[in-house]
Amino acid sequence: MTYARLRAAAEADGLIVMGALDVAATGARGLTGGSLILLGAGPAFWPAFTASPEAQDGAPDPVDRWSARVIGGLAAKLGATAHFPFGGPPYTPFIDWALKSGRAFSSPTGMLVHDTVGMMISYRGALHFADPFALPAATAASPCDICVEKPCLTACPVGALGADRPYDVPRCHDYLDSPAGQSCMMQGCAVRRACPFSRGAGRRPAQSALHMRSFHP
Repeated sequence: MTYARLRAAAEADGLIVMGALDVAATGARGLTGGSLILLGAGPAFWPAFTASPEAQDGAPDPVDRWSARVIGGLAAKLGATAHFPFGGPPYTPFIDWALKSGRAFSSPTGMLVHDTVGMMISYRGALHFADPFALPAATAASPCDICVEKPCLTACPVGALGADRPYDVPRCHDYLDSPAGQSCMMQGCAVRRACPFSRGAGRRPAQSALHMRSFHP
């Protein structure tokens, strides 16, 4: 296996590589040895997903079912084991893997931020290869280190997310139930949108609306 081949195969299915780990070197939880590739939604995800049977059949959890089929297919084709951030409990330790990939970091709000998609993070699955192979070097520092204004700290309309305090989930959900909260429901979380690096995700409002409906039915 080569990293270039794997990345090309993922991109052909509408996915991007969001992290690559040497399992032994990073101590990634729940795995022993080999290489781990984190896959997520990038700009090409939405067209690929909306053309799929999962998007059109009206059954629950269309994105998760699409992810299981597509990433499961990649695993079979490339000789890997597929893992997913859904389907628990128990849940796969994706946050541990993300942080150890060197491409995701804890933002000032406590939410994860990624070096290319900002706070519009959507890990769809991971591929674990038993035999390690050469991987590119990870980002050395968080994008937040060069973000001067840090708009994420003041973007939440009701202060449910901010510095030095836990995420106030009830306050967030109450706001989403209000008429004013429909802007977040239809366009995505205001804090995630405020992150300047989130533009790299190429996120469309319809995609954000689907994720918000999953988060807050």
